[in-house]
Amino acid sequence: MAAQQAAGAESRHPGRRAVLGATAGAAGAAALFGAASPAAAGARTGSRDIAAELPVPTVVAHRGACGYRPEHTLGAYQLGLDLGAHIIEQDLVPTKDGHLVCRHENDISGTTDVADHPEFADRRTTKTVDGQELTGWFTEDFTLRELKTLRATERIPEQRPHNTLYDGRWAVPTFEEVLRWAAEQGRRRDRPVWLYTELKHPTYFRSLGLGLEEPLARVLRRHRLHRANSRLILQSFEPSSMERMARLVDTPRVVLLSSADSRPWDFVESGDPRTVADLVTRRGLREIAGYAQGTGPTLDLVIPRTSDGSLGRPTSLVADAHRAGLLVHPYTMRNENRYLPAEFRRGDDPHAYGDVFGALNAYFDTGIDGVFADHPDTALLAADDHRR
Repeated sequence: MAAQQAAGAESRHPGRRAVLGATAGAAGAAALFGAASPAAAGARTGSRDIAAELPVPTVVAHRGACGYRPEHTLGAYQLGLDLGAHIIEQDLVPTKDGHLVCRHENDISGTTDVADHPEFADRRTTKTVDGQELTGWFTEDFTLRELKTLRATERIPEQRPHNTLYDGRWAVPTFEEVLRWAAEQGRRRDRPVWLYTELKHPTYFRSLGLGLEEPLARVLRRHRLHRANSRLILQSFEPSSMERMARLVDTPRVVLLSSADSRPWDFVESGDPRTVADLVTRRGLREIAGYAQGTGPTLDLVIPRTSDGSLGRPTSLVADAHRAGLLVHPYTMRNENRYLPAEFRRGDDPHAYGDVFGALNAYFDTGIDGVFADHPDTALLAADDHRR
C-alpha cells in the first residue's frame, strides 16, 4: 500500500521519487531518504531503502494528537497513532538529574499542575532561555522523581476547552517510556511505530551542564535506534545540534527552520551572522545536506502570507531542498481559524474550524513530503484526497 502511494506521488511530482528512493554511497547501498548531492550522501551511512514505508504526503502527529488531548502525553501519542498518523512527535528537555522527558518547553508552568503543588512554590523563578525572559517552573530544577508527582494539563485551555477534560489524567512521560510504548505498539500492530524527536534548546542546556546530544545518543544505542534505517527521525532548530548528533549516531536528522529573518540560537551564541533566509538558499540547503536528511520549515517559508493574511506565491524552497536531496516536512497545520490563511477561515470565531482541507491541499500542491498537524485525522483525509 505504501509503495502504491509513493508511486502515485511520483506521477504528480516526478522529481520527488529521486529524493525518496534512489541509492547513495559508493557501495550503492540505499540511504534512508534516497539519493542526494555528494554532500548529502556523506551525511549518512548506507542502509536499505525504507522510504516506501512513509507515504507521501506523510502526516506527523504534532506533539501527539494535541488538537484533542494535552500535548506530549501518552494519551496524545496513543490517539495520534490510533487516528493513523504516520509518525508521532516528541520534544525532549532534561531534568535536574539528567533524564530526558517529553515537554514542548522546559517551562512547565502551563503544561502541568505544578502551580498547585505548594511544596514546589519556591522553585518558581525567572530565567532567560534563548534570549527570552521567562518566569515559571523549569524541568531542569526538578529531579525525575519530583517531576513524576506532577500531572499534565492543557496548554491553551481558552482555545481548546474540550482538552481540559483530560487535565490530570497523565503524567509527564520520559523518553524511555515513549520508546517502550512505541515498541509495544509496534508488536501489537505488527509494524514499526515511527517517532520524530526534537532536541529543545540544546545550546542553553549545554551551558547548564545538561547537554542533550550525548545522553540521547546513549538512549538511542540502548534501544538500537542509532542506525540510518531506524524508524526515528531527530530534529532541532539548532543546526549544530544535528551536526553533533551526526557524529554520535546514524539516526536520520532534520533541521527545523523558523521565520526567514530569525537566527538559530546556536548561531547567536557563536556569532554566526546568518539567518534562516541564508539557510534556505541553494547554498544553505546544500550545507544542511552535509549532515541532515531533511528540513522542517515553517509553512510560511513554503508559501508566504500576504499583508491580508492570505497565501501568496510559493517559494522555490521545496524544489531547492529536493534538488539538494532533502525531504521537506513543514509545520504546523491546525484546524482552527486563527491559524489558517485568511481565505480558508470560516466565520468570525477564531477557535472554530475553518476550511483546513483547502489549506492543506494548497500546501500539498507545492510538493512537500509531509506536514506536522495538531489534528492528524484531518491531515490524513486531506492527504488521501491529494493522492487521488
